Amino acid sequence: MRCLVTGVAGFIGSHLAERLLSEGHEVCGIDAFTDFYPRQIKERNIQGMLTSNRFDFIEGDLLRLPLVSLLDGVDWVFHLAAQAGVRQGWGNEFVRYVDANVLATQRLLEDAVRVGNVRRFVCASSSSVYGEATSLPVKEATPLRPVSPYGVTKATTEQLCMLYHRNCGLPVVILRYFTVYGPRQRPDMAFYRFCYALINQQPALVYGDGRQTRDVTYVDDVVEANLLAAVAPAAVGLVFNIAGGARVSIREVIDLLKEMSGMPLPVKFLDDQRGEAHDTFADISQANYVLGFSPRIGLREGLRRELDYVISYTRGLASRPYLGWPLDSISQRLGESDNDK
Repeated sequence: MRCLVTGVAGFIGSHLAERLLSEGHEVCGIDAFTDFYPRQIKERNIQGMLTSNRFDFIEGDLLRLPLVSLLDGVDWVFHLAAQAGVRQGWGNEFVRYVDANVLATQRLLEDAVRVGNVRRFVCASSSSVYGEATSLPVKEATPLRPVSPYGVTKATTEQLCMLYHRNCGLPVVILRYFTVYGPRQRPDMAFYRFCYALINQQPALVYGDGRQTRDVTYVDDVVEANLLAAVAPAAVGLVFNIAGGARVSIREVIDLLKEMSGMPLPVKFLDDQRGEAHDTFADISQANYVLGFSPRIGLREGLRRELDYVISYTRGLASRPYLGWPLDSISQRLGESDNDK
């Protein structure tokens, strides 16, 4: 299959593109390299794919690129490009969210209909569309009550996708991700920040009291869900919760990092941030029944892989010896912890 992956240099997009290439597909990847976090991180994410003759990379904004020509001959579209961040998007920043999440999606949908060859359009959404759910776990039919501007734009994106499915016949599938983590996670996200704080002997910054809970999902499981959504005949026109089945508090994540590494990780508690739901927990029975989706990577293994990645990435950036705990010592402790479990 020929696949178009938007947001290809990002956290999930780069993992998905690698998986598609490994299975013999052709990939056209698009990324705008927005300034939400350092460009060098995204460049590193796709570095290995640039040598493949089945990977074409296009740098550009979905609002300005010639999408009709880029979509010509494409079988599967995986739309992951978005302006992320539930704590941002207030005030004047909301314009960026509308442009990247709403207007760009509408243009991509419009041109996908125009070319007429797209066999599956898989769109990434978020648990943020639920907001503060009145009961847990949430099902796909749970009313959407986002509490952040980001969540509002993702809910709007879902509505647009369904409009183009119902009115134009575009074979759309929507996946609502729940707190995705793993190697290449964005540096502003909690798990990455905690890993970075651990290896640099800095306090972990926690918004609120740390008792808020998240249903966390390892990135490889999210990639698997995307591939299943591309081929399951009964998936078209449906929305699916994609989650890991491991609901944990922020305090429990920090305790697990300390246990695995054998290192202290002090915590500094900050004020609550607007735009964040206190708890998330997904019912994934529909994804299991229709897609055959079942998460495979547990929290301990997934968190260990992310910490290994942050150590490797930090070591690559280092131009001077680290103070405090040596990185090699942490790696050794992780290996011992893994063997003991």
